[in-house]
Amino acid sequence: MGIADDAVQLRAQGWRTLAALHGLIDTALEKALQAEHGLSVVEYTVLDALSRQDGWHMRMQQLARAAALSGSATTRLVNRLEDRGLLTRILCQDDRRGIYTELTEDGWTLLNTARSTHDAVLADALAQAEQTPELAPLVDALHRLSADARSMAP
Repeated sequence: MGIADDAVQLRAQGWRTLAALHGLIDTALEKALQAEHGLSVVEYTVLDALSRQDGWHMRMQQLARAAALSGSATTRLVNRLEDRGLLTRILCQDDRRGIYTELTEDGWTLLNTARSTHDAVLADALAQAEQTPELAPLVDALHRLSADARSMAP
């Protein structure tokens, strides 16, 4: 195997390791959020993204990027969350084709109760992953990134 082949193998192994960590975390979050709050991980992600807008609305395409969904999948998800009374859509005053999305009171309430579950399960899943030799370096990198972000915060 040549140097180029080795690099491809290393990247592939890195990707598989990252996917394994993601799968472990996603499965744990999905089970807990669904059981305790009736939310999927992607629904939680959407509510969380909307909560971070600091008083601003979020366009559907921005929401799609934040949730890593296609435009049509985002529309279906927003429809479901709107039917549950967790968010609302608002027509853009400047561009009648534009639609903004924001949390309702019920959406805020559910998110705030689900956030503690999310954070606890995430911490537990990372602690579990840290005990797996293949995943430990990624968990360590996440901890360093988190620490760096906290040190840069105003």
